[in-house]
Amino acid sequence: MSVTAKTSVVNLTTEEFVHPGNRACSGCGLSILYRIGLKALGRNCIFVVPPSCLTVMQGLYPIAASQMPILNGTFASTAAIATGVRAAMKRRGKKTQVVAWAGDGGTADIGIQALSGALERNEDIIYICYDNEAYMNTGVQRSGTTPQGGLTTTTPYSGKKENSKNLPAIVAAHNPAYVATCSASYPLDFHDKLLKAKEISGLKYLHVQTPCPPGWGCDERMTIKIGKAAIDCGLFDLYEIEEGVKTLSEPSQKLLNKDKMGSLQNYLDMQTRFKALTAEQIAAMQERIDKKWDAYRREFAAQ
Repeated sequence: MSVTAKTSVVNLTTEEFVHPGNRACSGCGLSILYRIGLKALGRNCIFVVPPSCLTVMQGLYPIAASQMPILNGTFASTAAIATGVRAAMKRRGKKTQVVAWAGDGGTADIGIQALSGALERNEDIIYICYDNEAYMNTGVQRSGTTPQGGLTTTTPYSGKKENSKNLPAIVAAHNPAYVATCSASYPLDFHDKLLKAKEISGLKYLHVQTPCPPGWGCDERMTIKIGKAAIDCGLFDLYEIEEGVKTLSEPSQKLLNKDKMGSLQNYLDMQTRFKALTAEQIAAMQERIDKKWDAYRREFAAQ
């Protein structure tokens, strides 16, 4: 399939690369991404995974959900290990795709040093961060990408005080080969961005907002709806950056029309993690969203 073709449920490959059943929680956004992402990546891959929900989901020895080889590493070393695996494959004359797949804690916090080094060297790997906005695997502790005001087990009363890191922007500042933001609620968009990433040399980074029902405090059946609400209200935007040029992806392009903006309050009300937000905090959040999208409208109107 051409990387320019749009994947649909009709032309998505029926071949499965994940065994039936895994140890993910019910409604897990990551399990959606993993199944669809592997369809794009194919069998000629080696995965590097740090301690995370994915470590548990894929199965603990001697059980495995994935049909491809996976190297489990230390929390801080995902990008460094992937660099070594890629060098080993190159030395052996193999074109095996090396994929680092880590959570927000292992990417934005504990693993950011190794990622920054790999970005600076422009290592020929794909790095995927599934961002469920807290350390979910170890008990929902706040991470660098936890939204301001979000309740976690380490910010249990009034929520996190600090703003979240804009990790895709931090990555983009390194000028990598490719940067894309994705959502578990739009898995086919994720699929097609992976197809594109496979055809590009250098480091390719995909940042995926990944709803987590137990961590976000929502019903298991709401995973897709919540992810779409985050995009519809403009809080999380989908885009690609190639050669320094940013392009909004289709689900976010519609918000260039201000009348298409969805409700932030609707998104917040779907989750118990935001129940401590004050009216002033919500107004400040809405103001940040409005400023971001006003800037987008000026930027893309000039193109």
